Amino acid sequence: MKVLITGATGLIGKELTAKCMQAGMVVHYLTTRKEKIEDKPNYKGFYWNPIKKEIDSKAFHRVSVIVNLAGASVSKRWTASYKKEILESRTQTSDLIFNTLRTIQHDIRHFISASGIAIYPASKTKLYTEENTERDTRFLGKVVAAWEAGADQFKAAGIDVAKVRTGLVLSSEEGALPKLTKPIRSWIGAPLGSGDQWQSWIHIDDIVGIYFHILQNELEGVYNGVAPNPVTQKKLTKQIATQLGKPLWLPNIPAFLLKGVLGEMSQIILEGQLVSSRKIEEHKYHFQYFNLEAAISDLL
Repeated sequence: MKVLITGATGLIGKELTAKCMQAGMVVHYLTTRKEKIEDKPNYKGFYWNPIKKEIDSKAFHRVSVIVNLAGASVSKRWTASYKKEILESRTQTSDLIFNTLRTIQHDIRHFISASGIAIYPASKTKLYTEENTERDTRFLGKVVAAWEAGADQFKAAGIDVAKVRTGLVLSSEEGALPKLTKPIRSWIGAPLGSGDQWQSWIHIDDIVGIYFHILQNELEGVYNGVAPNPVTQKKLTKQIATQLGKPLWLPNIPAFLLKGVLGEMSQIILEGQLVSSRKIEEHKYHFQYFNLEAAISDLL
């Protein structure tokens, strides 16, 4: 099998690329940086520039599955210009791929797209499944809705579409965990805001495993990419501190202070969603890390 991955050098993309190659698949990847292009028997890079609508169509040669992980980080300060980049980095990429496929001969039969649980409104009581139709009408909710609409257009071309609504990915290398760990290691860690907001987390090995499972089994539809046991932000902080053997002696960091420092972006850490993983489990995915304690122990 030959797979095309966008965002192949990102947190999830790097691990998924390695897993695909270990399984004997050939991986093509798209990059906006020409110096990152490699040409190996089972790993080949191709240039694209979604802003200028440029793409090397040879990237699609004999590819049967596309995994679209491209998208600017949401963890940088949300200026007006950066909010535009967050949105367009998701919509322009899928549009460019779709419009290119309309003009060439190809063998694509499956399009797997990243998405996010931010599509669900923040709640401390509601358990969200893929069947829930409520949508968060604020910035991130609108971004994810547009992201998913960009994936859904591939259905019109007879291509099966799967979308993975990803939660808080825990990795020792990048993402949220190193940022949460740093102040705790320095003895100044504390829960954020009330600490009661839900964190629907997932270990990096499991989110990569879910993408690979969907790819291998040719699944379509929407799947929540979260572990079976979400926790509150307070419990997440305490579990990290326990693993590091550090006390949490400071009071919670007030929400107003975080809002003052982070602005609108503070909603990422001050609010959360309680999200179910039941659907992907019913489709025979077996989690490696069910509980936060085991996940944090492995990562730290």
